[in-house]
Amino acid sequence: MFALVDVNNMYVSCERVFRPKLNGRPVVVLSNNDGACIARSNEAKELGIKMAQPWFQVRHLERTAGLIALSANFELYGDMSSRMMAIVGQYAPRQEVYSIDESFLDFAGVRGDLTAIGREMRAHVLQWTGLPTSVGVGPTKTLAKLANHIAKMADRKPGSYPAYLAQVCHLGEMNKAELEAVFATTEIGNVWGVGRRMTARLNEGGIKTVLDLVRADVAMLRKQFSVVLEKTVLELRGTSCFDVDDEPAAQQQIMCSRSFGEPVTELLGLIEVVSQFASKVAEKARKQQASAGAVYVFITTSPFRKNDKQHSPSVTVPLVRPSADARVIIKTAVQALTRMYLPGFNYLKAGVMLVDLRPRDQQQGELDLFSTEEATSSTAASRDSLQLMGAVDALNQRFGRGAVTVASAMHTGGSKTHAGRQERRSPRYTTRLDEIPLVIAGRILPPEK
Repeated sequence: MFALVDVNNMYVSCERVFRPKLNGRPVVVLSNNDGACIARSNEAKELGIKMAQPWFQVRHLERTAGLIALSANFELYGDMSSRMMAIVGQYAPRQEVYSIDESFLDFAGVRGDLTAIGREMRAHVLQWTGLPTSVGVGPTKTLAKLANHIAKMADRKPGSYPAYLAQVCHLGEMNKAELEAVFATTEIGNVWGVGRRMTARLNEGGIKTVLDLVRADVAMLRKQFSVVLEKTVLELRGTSCFDVDDEPAAQQQIMCSRSFGEPVTELLGLIEVVSQFASKVAEKARKQQASAGAVYVFITTSPFRKNDKQHSPSVTVPLVRPSADARVIIKTAVQALTRMYLPGFNYLKAGVMLVDLRPRDQQQGELDLFSTEEATSSTAASRDSLQLMGAVDALNQRFGRGAVTVASAMHTGGSKTHAGRQERRSPRYTTRLDEIPLVIAGRILPPEK
């Protein structure tokens, strides 16, 4: 048996843990630069707010419907996610962290009533973190994912499914008639891996519910669609095709990009932000013990600013030796940026991506005939780089990100026009000592400014 544990409205729920007054209120969390709604409470959804809808289109609801908008606080959300994952991971021998708010559990070898275990796990997470979750259990990962959807909808919309399926739904303990009744009321668009385009094509063929999909001819589906859909149908029928991946594969690409709060026109401002992005992706590569074979850099103006001249260059620069050294990555990215930059344009976004990633210990020796550096073996240079970057990572972990960095990545004292807008961000309650809330006589006070 498998289970999928999912935090209900993750970003909004994290905010509500520390601000109980938000409970029952329509709340949205905004993207970088406070541009679009990337998370919505159930109350906000009922107001008709769509996922990724631009903030300016719904801003009037602040006045007319009491809508509350908050800037994204990813540092808080990431820490709360780690706490939740640590709790649920205690209940099963194998765990796959599928996303920031979802975790698959493999209950192979676990005895007892899994529905009761699911309710205990949900109560444990709620008590220790304050985050509400839904738990879906099934003989396959696809059924567990579908069960989670049913548990969530039965709780959010009473009457859509039997009440006993709310919060924790175990499809594996249903008899055939009960299971088919649930499948018959569930649209195929709610099945894991069935997207909008595939849903439209299946609907054209008369397959509209999960029950229709389960009863369909697997050979025909494979011929018209793919082997992936065939495996999905087999999973819905109870045959496991996907295992829990408790050791996810290393990323093949690592990227950091962001829109700016205000247009950036000067090269120095772009160098600063691109250096910061390059430093971050290099750090991520070191964490997964990988080296990059090339660095991709882009800058772009905004296509939505119709009166602005448009310029969106990009370039990929191969490295002589694969590296995760921040100095090498930053130097390469800045050189690429300098070649692309043109004065007179309002740049509104930039990004750096590491490509051609490979394990750090797989290095191919070569003779660099064009190097102007003092002769030194690549092995010794690599060892020195690892030691230096290891010291930098250790210092930043102890004293905070950015405590030690390359000079070009440091914030300058002038205007930080490249920084994203976060005018509505809540405090980082769990990761910053100076932002911990104070509780006096049962009353929560915001951290001192």
